[in-house]
Amino acid sequence: MTPPELNPNYAIFCEHTDSRSLSLEQIQQARQRHGLALLQAEQVVKLEPLWILSDYLHQQFTRYPHWLDQVLTLTSLPERPCKAALLAGEESFHHEDRFFTSKNTPEDSHTEAHNSLDEAAFLKRIRLYRQWWMVRLIALDIQQRLSLTELTHRLSGLADACVNASVQWSEQHYRNLYGQAFDSEGQPQSLIVIGMGKLGGKELNLSSDIDLIFAFREHGDTQGGKKSLSHQEYFTKLGQKLIQHLDQVTADGFAFRVDMRLRPFGQSGALVLNMDSLENYYQDQGRDWERYAMIKARVMAGSALDIREFEALRKPFVYRKYLDFGAIGALRDLKQMIAKEVRRKGIEHNIKLGEGGIREVEFIVQALQILHGGRDQGLQNQALLKVLPYLAQQDYLSVDEVDTLREAYLLLRRTEHALQAVNDEQTQLLPDDNTARTRIALMVGFASWEALDKRLWEVRSSVHNAFIALIDDGKESSEEVKNQETWRLLIKHADDKDAILDAIDAIPWQDQDAIIERISQLLGSRTVVFMQPIGHERLAIFLAALMAELVDEAKPDLVLERVFPILEAVLRRTAYLVLLCENQTALTHLIRLCRESMWFTEAISSTPALLDELLDAHTLFLPPDKTMLADELAQILLRLPEEDEEAHMDAMRRFRRSIILRIAACDITGILPVMKVSDHLTWLAEVLLEKVLQQSWFYLTKKHGFPVSHGEAALTPQLAIIGYGKSGGWELGYDSDLDLVFIHDAQANGYTDGNRSIDNLTFYTRLGQRLIHMITSFTAAGRLYEVDMRLRPSGNSGLLVSSLDAFKEYQQKEAWVWEHQALTRSRGLAGDVPLLARFEACRKDIIASVRDRQQLKTDVIKMREKMRAHLDTGGKEKGFDLKQGVGGIIDIEFMVQYLVLAWSHTYPELMRFSDNVRQLEAAASVGLLNPEQAEKMIDTYTLYRSFVHRLSLQQQGRLIQGESLLDNQTLVSQYWEHFVSNEAI
Repeated sequence: MTPPELNPNYAIFCEHTDSRSLSLEQIQQARQRHGLALLQAEQVVKLEPLWILSDYLHQQFTRYPHWLDQVLTLTSLPERPCKAALLAGEESFHHEDRFFTSKNTPEDSHTEAHNSLDEAAFLKRIRLYRQWWMVRLIALDIQQRLSLTELTHRLSGLADACVNASVQWSEQHYRNLYGQAFDSEGQPQSLIVIGMGKLGGKELNLSSDIDLIFAFREHGDTQGGKKSLSHQEYFTKLGQKLIQHLDQVTADGFAFRVDMRLRPFGQSGALVLNMDSLENYYQDQGRDWERYAMIKARVMAGSALDIREFEALRKPFVYRKYLDFGAIGALRDLKQMIAKEVRRKGIEHNIKLGEGGIREVEFIVQALQILHGGRDQGLQNQALLKVLPYLAQQDYLSVDEVDTLREAYLLLRRTEHALQAVNDEQTQLLPDDNTARTRIALMVGFASWEALDKRLWEVRSSVHNAFIALIDDGKESSEEVKNQETWRLLIKHADDKDAILDAIDAIPWQDQDAIIERISQLLGSRTVVFMQPIGHERLAIFLAALMAELVDEAKPDLVLERVFPILEAVLRRTAYLVLLCENQTALTHLIRLCRESMWFTEAISSTPALLDELLDAHTLFLPPDKTMLADELAQILLRLPEEDEEAHMDAMRRFRRSIILRIAACDITGILPVMKVSDHLTWLAEVLLEKVLQQSWFYLTKKHGFPVSHGEAALTPQLAIIGYGKSGGWELGYDSDLDLVFIHDAQANGYTDGNRSIDNLTFYTRLGQRLIHMITSFTAAGRLYEVDMRLRPSGNSGLLVSSLDAFKEYQQKEAWVWEHQALTRSRGLAGDVPLLARFEACRKDIIASVRDRQQLKTDVIKMREKMRAHLDTGGKEKGFDLKQGVGGIIDIEFMVQYLVLAWSHTYPELMRFSDNVRQLEAAASVGLLNPEQAEKMIDTYTLYRSFVHRLSLQQQGRLIQGESLLDNQTLVSQYWEHFVSNEAI
């Protein structure tokens, strides 16, 4: 590889750089302003490639032109970054004579300058220290004077220095107020900071965020200060300060973006845990992906004792004494998850996440560590480049395989650093622009983009082959389809209908001529004609496999009619054809489900990524419960940048679609009864709402700080999301909207504690607006749900978010009867657990109010008649409206709601649950309904709902033709007439 100034294409690149002369002029002007000598011609020759190739370096050299002199005189690699140098009292990084002269200061020194440093000055110092190191490291990297290992070690050391400096500053800052934390032996405790991912392996990128976990040794209370805090509170404050010191963007930029989502329980977990809690979590609840992530974990801030204690819990969790066959399934699942993500649109140019990228190299190495590391301690190393040669020495991989992986990894990481060095941005996407591509090639040391691009694809292909071969995916090689060659020829001769007839003659078609015409149209379409050769090959293999399946199919015409739209939708992304061909189970499921439901055809053809869900019958026909849903979604979102809101919104929408597909598969095949279908759909909504609340909270607190009530900042949202109607009654359908009410528990006259402080009521109003935005906005993946907020106090004219006291007062003094009816089908869906409990108590108080039963019945009947007049869409010719028609769902619901409101003060059992079925059961148990009547109402109600679900899957509205439900309608109508006329109820 060649340094830029010696690269013959550098001069050509500069000729096409319009601002070349302007860039030099800006550098020279900056030097003049700082009283520095102008650069000489020979110095420009050496230094110019740095600011030409990296906009970030140009920006820094213009701002701090004396740093050029530092770079010019670098004859060897600088000593590693350290906390002592950062804290040693270099008050002015922008004077050329003040460069970290104290680099030999002992690590544990506490200088006067450090002690007297205010927070604003410390934030400035830590950022300039990071920039100063970044300038030198990027310069040496561009000049090809720094190995990848040396570069990543110093970048990791820089993060270590900044983290440790922050912890030390914060401890000093809080010393007088809170004192110190001591363990049971009287030894001082400090915040334990655990570095994860590349930081843990000392392999940090040029512009990487850092994944951290915070811990402390033992519980107790601080001693020696004006005020004592529990260790939990004290170390939480230190952790919050650390995040602020590194992550906050100031006039001097930021130090490191901090990601805390790898901690136990993710975003919803405590910021800091003590070591016992950490150990218990990993022993009892640690997931397979957490075990994989813990391979690289290391204590980067803490004492020798802290390190020993952490390693004592980490190693048994990650490494098992015997060959870990249980891990093989987990690794296979993780491998399939990676392969699934690789198929995402637009990811092929991502050198980290794309096929054959950095992540696949890491998976190969870490999978072997997981499988064999318990028996072979030589594998228990966080650094990938140290583990790789050991894999060859011990014959886990061949020497050639290791050499291939090492060469690929070095090139991919070099390219990644070049991409990030341009603007100090965390990116792994190869550019589209020709100038940007040439710039990257020059930085990596290649003569041209074409040469670099060719080599990248070569090494990525090798990596991907090794990735595929590493662990058996459970894919059995199916027999070679005899007709593949026939379909290859037919793709080239789409108008040869006799040949098509020969290829499909064994299939029992109902209308063979129509099928031949349909196939001919597909093969002759512009999309197929202009496909690449690899696409033609994949299409031929798929068609041969599909036709082989249809030989024994009872309804082949129907299946083909429904499968072809899906096929047409994926023709531009033929990796999905490979998925279907290589997974016989997936093809079988596709045929079966398309046969049973037109909804599947439309869902998958509009979102081809849902085909991934067909891979595994275990997951397809076993929808996850609420805990599993939350865990699955958390894993998906953990892989996304925390600040990338649009990516999170897209991911949640794709997740919702995939889970609904799995639920519908169980519904159609009869695996789940209607009640369980609604349970799963409701759990899904609850999990998504909880995550949306966390994301909205993260966004607003980042902007305005945390709301303060009674002198304490609320670190979690004091908000309850209340569901009404179908969500409140556990009866969500496939296309149900969400009737929601937001309730907060913040001090009305409080304010947030951020730089852009706002009052608490404004904060929670904006939080409500943010929630609605994230739920209802359309992205490329659609939207989550439609939201109806009209059931809040005073409806559309009322406040978006109410306090619980205001909500209760409205319900007691102003609410209409129909609002109390709605309250019988309400419950907390997500949010603050204590506040949800208080809402439930409030709900029961209101429902249990003593009412005039005759007046209540009159109001309920009047409202029912009004709704039927305006909303019943059925009729003699049109059919029966399942929901609003006479004898329909609403008749049953209104009778139940009346019983709950009229009798709950006497029979509290009636209001224990918010769904109709259990309310009917309760009414029977207390004698308000006879058991036979309750049972018939429940059977009819669930039957109606099952019809609604099926009609929804067929996208056919809610009208039923014919007399199939006439007996049920008549029965419900009789019960309604009895309800209207019976004065005893």
